[in-house]
Amino acid sequence: MGLATNLELDHFHVLAVDDSIIDRKLIETLLKTSSYQVTAVDSGTKALEFLGLNTIQEEEENEEVTNFPSFSSTTDHDDHDHDIMEVNLIITDYFMPGMTGYDLLKKVKESKSLRDIPVVIMSSENEPSRINRCLEDGAEEFFLKPVQLSDVKKLRSHLVKGIRSDHHIIENQPNIMEKTQSAVELEFQSL
Repeated sequence: MGLATNLELDHFHVLAVDDSIIDRKLIETLLKTSSYQVTAVDSGTKALEFLGLNTIQEEEENEEVTNFPSFSSTTDHDDHDHDIMEVNLIITDYFMPGMTGYDLLKKVKESKSLRDIPVVIMSSENEPSRINRCLEDGAEEFFLKPVQLSDVKKLRSHLVKGIRSDHHIIENQPNIMEKTQSAVELEFQSL
């Protein structure tokens, strides 16, 4: 049995980003129907705010300037770190005013703290060059709209991969480490 079969899907938190309220509600409904926890926002900027990316970039810049890691396990950054760790996957529309889904993908993948979060892009346009560019630049999948339940089922493997790749971040987050350790223990018990 795989790790995903032992973890309940409602432990997975998906950040859904779409400026269209109809498409946002559709993806939110599909994800919730599939037992995922969902946070839905209407822009790439709001997604970055939710992820705390501006704060993370400032911390990374400070680390580069001082060449010392910043350890803040009990400071006011705890809530911010907790929010970041709870997001297991981002699914975003490609075309949005202001920041596109592709721009959001690039910002997430450029961040040391967020780059391991899997990103899935959605679009109503089937343009191979755009699809390839997104996949080459780090998107896990590219779904054509309207998103179907069969598409949502494909997310499970990316969610589990995202949790495994977060290992280096998880070591500094006791509550996430406990959840992951419990899941791993369940995995070994089933062998």
